[in-house]
Amino acid sequence: MTSSQSPTLAARIERWPIAGSFTISRGAKTEAVTVVAEVSHGGLTGRGECVPYPRYGETPEATLAALQSMQEPLLRGLDRKALQAAMPPSAARNALDCALLDLEAKTRGQRVWSLLGCPAPEACVTAYTISLASPEAMAAATVKAAHRPLLKIKLGGDGDAMRIAAVRKAAPKSELIVDANEAWTSDNLERNLAACAEAGVTLVEQPLPAGQDEALKRIRRPLAVCADESVHDRASLEGLRERYDALNIKLDKTGGLTEALAMADAARALGFELMIGCMVATSLAMAPAMLLAREARYVDLDGPLLLARDRDGGLRYDGSLVYPPEAALWG
Repeated sequence: MTSSQSPTLAARIERWPIAGSFTISRGAKTEAVTVVAEVSHGGLTGRGECVPYPRYGETPEATLAALQSMQEPLLRGLDRKALQAAMPPSAARNALDCALLDLEAKTRGQRVWSLLGCPAPEACVTAYTISLASPEAMAAATVKAAHRPLLKIKLGGDGDAMRIAAVRKAAPKSELIVDANEAWTSDNLERNLAACAEAGVTLVEQPLPAGQDEALKRIRRPLAVCADESVHDRASLEGLRERYDALNIKLDKTGGLTEALAMADAARALGFELMIGCMVATSLAMAPAMLLAREARYVDLDGPLLLARDRDGGLRYDGSLVYPPEAALWG
């Protein structure tokens, strides 16, 4: 292959202001820092966006460097299948995997779901996140979102029983799911689960720290518990069935849509319910995850709704309904 026929790779860090702040048990942030990969070939460009996550030892700078290191392999013919072995599951691989998929769909003149043999995505209800704060502040935020059918409530340990009770009072008709982001302990686990069950919560996400979640298989769980930080790709599924009822699949954890689709099949075969989740990012990061939404019990793709502004041509949101991407955005 001559250089004129070889794909070129460009990557950059982008910063997107958040509307207010986004707070979980590990801290607050006021901007979403993303990394975008663009692979160009034959006058066409495929794009992918990822969010490096400090929880997994990732930084924007290291992610950018990891992407830039793949230029030579691309020149030598690296394709999406080979990419799965060439890079570990990571935010960087996600951006490149999605960029290669986008480029392949454009090159073939197909939508990406046709290319992959998947059903076409449909509009679906996404959760809307309420950040961690005092019970009073969370109730006030919830009142403004009480018209939404599905709310995701960030909790953080001490005082969570009061928080979830206040949120339920503020949104009596919404389905509630909870995300503790590893903040609970074996001492308060059953108490907090009971408080969530009393408030009619449907699902609790990652109550205990990853690697320290043995208590989940020793208790009677009064509601479904979902793994997030405890699950990444197919290799991490072993041993989760005794502790969790559902799994949160995020493309930044699986290292792209290619692995996420395979992981969803494997997870369903093991009897897990699925949540399709996201980091706070633009619609370019949400678009590939829409291909998984049809099979998910819970869809949590509200990242652009939490930003001060989304990128041009982003996903269409109508209240809590999110629609599949236009080809100009991705896929």
